[in-house]
Amino acid sequence: MSAASNLRSEDQFLCSICLDVFTDPVTTPCGHNFCKTCISQHWVTNGRQKCPMCNRVFKRRPELDINTLFSEVVAQFRREAQQKASSSSSEQQAAKPGEVPCDVCTGTRLKALKSCLVCQTSYCQTHLEPHLTVKRLKRHQLIDAVENLEGWMCTKHDKLLQLFCKTDQTCVCVLCSVLDHKNHEFVPLREEYEGKKAELEKTEAEIQQMIQKRRLKIQEITESVKMNKDAADRQKAEGVQVFTALMESERHLKELMKEIEDKQEATEKQAEGLIKDLEQEISELMERSSEVEQLSRSEDHLHLLQSFSSLKAAPPSKDWTEVRVHPPSYEETVGRAVAQLEETVWKPMKKKLFEAELQRVQQHEVDVTLDPDTAHPYLILSDDGKQVYHSDVKKNLPDNPERFSYCVNVLGEQSFSSGRFYFEVQVKGKTEWTLGVATESINRKGKITLSPQDGFWTVRLRNGNKYKAGASSSVHLCLRPGPEKVGVFVDYEEGLVSFYDVGAAALIYSFTGCSFTHKLHPFFSPCPNYGGKNSAPLIICPVNNINLSLISLEGLEWEEFELHFDSD
Repeated sequence: MSAASNLRSEDQFLCSICLDVFTDPVTTPCGHNFCKTCISQHWVTNGRQKCPMCNRVFKRRPELDINTLFSEVVAQFRREAQQKASSSSSEQQAAKPGEVPCDVCTGTRLKALKSCLVCQTSYCQTHLEPHLTVKRLKRHQLIDAVENLEGWMCTKHDKLLQLFCKTDQTCVCVLCSVLDHKNHEFVPLREEYEGKKAELEKTEAEIQQMIQKRRLKIQEITESVKMNKDAADRQKAEGVQVFTALMESERHLKELMKEIEDKQEATEKQAEGLIKDLEQEISELMERSSEVEQLSRSEDHLHLLQSFSSLKAAPPSKDWTEVRVHPPSYEETVGRAVAQLEETVWKPMKKKLFEAELQRVQQHEVDVTLDPDTAHPYLILSDDGKQVYHSDVKKNLPDNPERFSYCVNVLGEQSFSSGRFYFEVQVKGKTEWTLGVATESINRKGKITLSPQDGFWTVRLRNGNKYKAGASSSVHLCLRPGPEKVGVFVDYEEGLVSFYDVGAAALIYSFTGCSFTHKLHPFFSPCPNYGGKNSAPLIICPVNNINLSLISLEGLEWEEFELHFDSD
């Protein structure tokens, strides 16, 4: 019996009418087996006594008795199948929330592995077995388990939805393609599914990239806020030390603290606003990402294609690439407060404090070279672009738009539209010169007025001893002796341009409250040589930082202070 059992095929024990294991099997005169109830109902429904397998017609309805021997074999097969199902079920898991349950299981419903589009039923591993072994059932179309099997049928023609109409962007059956959608463009459902799924995966990747960029921007802004807070904390601490050491009034100290805290609060509010906007965009993108991810992971071809067109459009987003939080300059705040005490307390300390400020701004040194395309034809530039002087011979150069054609000027090649920068120029041996910065949009043809209104922030020497700052009305500067090396410092966001006598570690002049809207270039004019009296070149020099050990005051560190004393 066991040998025979090993040779049995499972489909031998399935009724061809109900496709389930025989119940009360009977045998027709033609030798085919059916469930007694199934064949009886079949004959009643059709009104003829005809074998469903071989189509043999019986003139008289046969007397059907239960095949006892075959019934025993079927019973044994059923027991073995139940034992196998029981063993298999113990290895399988019950369907969890969100998973498709088996439609055949009774009691605990196991997770369905496949759905049959013909039977409109979902099967677990055990109940899927007939579709894998029975020849006739093997022809049925299986897909990964889905819940809405009824949605796979055309509501108009009751046929399986197998095609996608690209013209109308909808799923259709075969009859739809020749009746309602005649001459439209069609592709197989799976082909369109794969294309849309790939598109969703690409969209998901793009959304994740946008989220990552915004998270990085939040990190950047957060770090800027931290740096701003650290700088504010340092300045407040140093402010306390300065005012305590100098026994200044509590009123001055409170004013200084409030100004620093107001700047810090304004910067943090700006950063909070940016972070709030970024987090809002991330929230919207994550919501969309969740929808796209959920849809892209769907194995339900129909659901994906029908939901694709209704997927919410991407939320509007801002380009954050150039967004920055620019911390304010606290050094100038402390400098102004200290300047109020200059006449009463700080004159003996002035030299050391300026040395500290110069050392601080020197940390923002940039490499500047002269731009030959802007140089006046009478100017001679060194090969390394670091020196310029006036000659008596005019060079034959093209009069391009960038070139100065009337005044003997030249610009630096480098331009700056943010941040801080500093450079030094040797003016030793010259009787006339002009130095500073200029906007990229300045007039370069004809006579030029060196004023901030015209895009120039400069200091100049004339006639060997007359120094002026090119403000709206020129400011005369008293410099005795005059500088041999001039330092130029710019804080773009703060609107500050300062000039230093490097040798004396003293501030020459500061333009404050400037509003820069264009790129800034270093500006140089060696002025005419006047028969050799002013033939010395302007030389862009590397910074030689001063020794910090010379500027300590009773153990206090001053390198972060920025002090601006205007000289008359």
